[in-house]
Amino acid sequence: MEKYLNTPIKEVITRFTEVGTILEQFNIGCVPCSVGSCLLKDVVNIHNLPDAQKIDLMYLIEKNIYPDRKIKKPKIKPCAKKIDNKEIKYSPPIKRLVDEHILIKKLLALIPYIMEILDVKTKSGRELIVNIVDFIRSYADKFHHAKEEDILFKYVDNNLDIINTMLEDHKAGRFHVKSIVDALTKGDKNAIIKHLMEYKKLLTQHIKKEDEILYPWIDRGLLITQVGEIFSKFNEAEKNIGEKAAKKYKKFIEDLENYTNKCVVKGRRLLRRTTTKGGRLK
Repeated sequence: MEKYLNTPIKEVITRFTEVGTILEQFNIGCVPCSVGSCLLKDVVNIHNLPDAQKIDLMYLIEKNIYPDRKIKKPKIKPCAKKIDNKEIKYSPPIKRLVDEHILIKKLLALIPYIMEILDVKTKSGRELIVNIVDFIRSYADKFHHAKEEDILFKYVDNNLDIINTMLEDHKAGRFHVKSIVDALTKGDKNAIIKHLMEYKKLLTQHIKKEDEILYPWIDRGLLITQVGEIFSKFNEAEKNIGEKAAKKYKKFIEDLENYTNKCVVKGRRLLRRTTTKGGRLK
């Protein structure tokens, strides 16, 4: 079993598909993860399962990997039902990062509607993409991710696979943004749509992993003095970036929500007016 404990979780799930189902029973969502480089032993430890549940989980996994072996069954019965998540309480600096995710998730939710109204042939259409790129680079990356990379992650072992996974996600996000900029220069609408959707998929998974797994795990290992240090460093970092940045981009998302809603509603009304009863455009 030691061999698989030190194997990336994606490899384990690929070879033993039922392991993914077992993990999901314990609210461990490794199956949809696009990277999956975390070792099985780290996946189990980082989720902070109670000892009884951890024993149950490892028993079920080992039994699945070695079906022909007589695995000693622990005294505690294996959990057959999904474990309910308890409300997560974050320290003040970590809570700030979680709150920043809310604004980023609002942009992600708007991407399907942005794709619907996207027009790279008009000045306003190109400006829309430019402004979205500015939000991602200035707020999601420089304002938010920088606090993780330059401050928070310094308080944990940077050699851990889960940290490397988060950093790889950041790099992948930057790649998609650069690709969007390149596509806009070429007027390639399809490429813009492709990379917007890839960015949405990537960040949706990334934020979930941070909010539900990484942040709580980091919080559990922080001393009270370290929490204070991180909070102060976050404040200093935001001063250097610009204290008005948060307000500026919050206003941008609010305006974008209103704009996309109006455009989508207007476009759908126009479509209905130009459609016959048979469903064909006039």
